[in-house]
Amino acid sequence: MNHKKLRDTVFYLHQYIGLFVGLVLVIVGLTGSLLVFEQDFDHFAIAQQYGQITPQQVQLVSPESVMNTIKTKYAARSDLHLFRIYLPNTPASPYVGQLSTTNDQRTEVFLNPYTGKIIGERISDNTFIGTILSLHYSLMAGETGTIIIGIAAFFMCVLTITGLILWPGWRRLIAGFKIKLDAHPKRANFDIHKVAGIITVVFLFFTGFTGFCWNFYDLTEPIIYAVTFTTKSSEPVSKLIPGKSTLNLTQQLKIANAALPGAVTKSIYFPSKPEEALQIRMKLPQENVEYGNSNVYLDQYSGKVLRVDNALKLPLGDRVLNSFVPLHYGTFGGLPTRILYVFVGLAPLILFITGFVMWRYRYRTKTTTKHRIYTNSN
Repeated sequence: MNHKKLRDTVFYLHQYIGLFVGLVLVIVGLTGSLLVFEQDFDHFAIAQQYGQITPQQVQLVSPESVMNTIKTKYAARSDLHLFRIYLPNTPASPYVGQLSTTNDQRTEVFLNPYTGKIIGERISDNTFIGTILSLHYSLMAGETGTIIIGIAAFFMCVLTITGLILWPGWRRLIAGFKIKLDAHPKRANFDIHKVAGIITVVFLFFTGFTGFCWNFYDLTEPIIYAVTFTTKSSEPVSKLIPGKSTLNLTQQLKIANAALPGAVTKSIYFPSKPEEALQIRMKLPQENVEYGNSNVYLDQYSGKVLRVDNALKLPLGDRVLNSFVPLHYGTFGGLPTRILYVFVGLAPLILFITGFVMWRYRYRTKTTTKHRIYTNSN
């Protein structure tokens, strides 16, 4: 295949894939722009709905006390399981307990970290951010929507690669970044498309790639471990002792702190089965992920340390998987990259509109040419 035929093939792939999945990618991009500041929006909404927490010069109530308060509150709800508690991230943040039902509906409970009292609760899927997240991840269409978004994310990767190949700047670098707004609308439209595309191409590829991997995680996780020559760690298992109750949480946290010195506990994942381990998620000072990627797994009955995941010393495959969150949400460079990702989320809308306009120009040109040929032949 010669260069012209190859370029024509790439062009048609880019054009028709863009038309095919463009609207889905616009929805994903716009919702993604909001989700870049998901935590900030959510913290603001919580404060507005349940009141501001005033920092106090007293010790926080213990996570064990919070756990017991939540369990007592929902003791009559056998369908709810407490699976996670987030510790306060700032002096003005609440404890957040998350409970789930068998159909994965989540209830969030907020507690004052100084008094231990429940200040509010909500169904997380019914919140504004919960709705946006569901729209972003699955078009609010369940498993079918998850598959559609995953496929669209894969096609976005293809669009970035084909767009990069077609970018005119490979022949003349300056021309590849120039926008002539005073030129014919057709030319100005093309210039906006090529510049918006090349500026965001790397970020769109990584958001598309990570989104595809998440939506098809059962397929992509083993592939990532395989290509990085990494063996996936086995799941830690608690040794069930008949008649013995679980070790209290305060003792478990002391053991976890000793197992990973210098780390700060960020959240606690409770076992849903008797044989599962207690997971303590922690953050080391050198980590730049808000809730950390370090974990200590403990036998829930004896407190024995089953596994320690130091985020700074993880195998390559685990580090690749952990990089997905900062790459997808733009948190790897702090506030500047998060702001950049807001505009990256707007790029699919700009590219779809300008791409559609270019297609319409070509369609009209072809139709006019065919009409003239037909008229002249008669």
